[in-house]
Amino acid sequence: MPTTRVDLHVKVLDDEVVRRAKAAGIEVLVYAPHFTRLPDIRDRAREFSDDDLLVVPGRELFTGSYRDRKHVLAVGLSEGIPDFVTLDGALAECQWQGAAVLAPHPEFLNVSLSATDVCELRDRIDAAETYNPKHLPHHNRRAATLADAHAIPAFASSYAHRSETVGEVWTEFDTDINDEESLVDALKSGVECRTGHRTGLGHRGRCLAEKLHLVYENTWEKVDRLLLSGMEPTHPRHIAYGGEFDDVAVY
Repeated sequence: MPTTRVDLHVKVLDDEVVRRAKAAGIEVLVYAPHFTRLPDIRDRAREFSDDDLLVVPGRELFTGSYRDRKHVLAVGLSEGIPDFVTLDGALAECQWQGAAVLAPHPEFLNVSLSATDVCELRDRIDAAETYNPKHLPHHNRRAATLADAHAIPAFASSYAHRSETVGEVWTEFDTDINDEESLVDALKSGVECRTGHRTGLGHRGRCLAEKLHLVYENTWEKVDRLLLSGMEPTHPRHIAYGGEFDDVAVY
């Protein structure tokens, strides 16, 4: 039976990421950096794809406001969707475009779909993340319980914000995935898959480094974005979106 090993969520992409992915037997990466418009993500994904590694563009959508964020990961978008729109508005657009909708790190801190959200949106979610290096063990257990309770397929990802984390975590699908469309089909049709990750001191150390990066990301980096930066490229009022999302924008 053919299988394909996929890392469904990375934030970084360079030559070192590609080298580590290939060394770990990963054949597909989903590249979904923060606050980056889809055409730019797609261009960079194309640049780093080759015969041995397919890089698929994705968008981790920041729905809601900074105070009430609920992240969803969209794979297979044909048109850009901004951040800071309502959850229902983002999901409706994903559905219209035929994208796969994933729940990254459910119930994690204040940036995720809650258990209530997952229950209410069960028919609109194609997979839920049950392992990533930023989680503590109880986060992984809670996410796995939530996915099981609602019969949602589970996925794992490196959620790599550091290149060193790529290759640590994966999801293996029981099918050939050769392009973006076949990955979307596998996610939306519920193709059988298994999650996996490395173990040992090295893995624990790289997980710790990702957790420390999370602290930075939610303190000094956020202060810089809120106080020093201008309008994000993915802000719904940005000229790039031509007012299309004004009716669901929260800012």
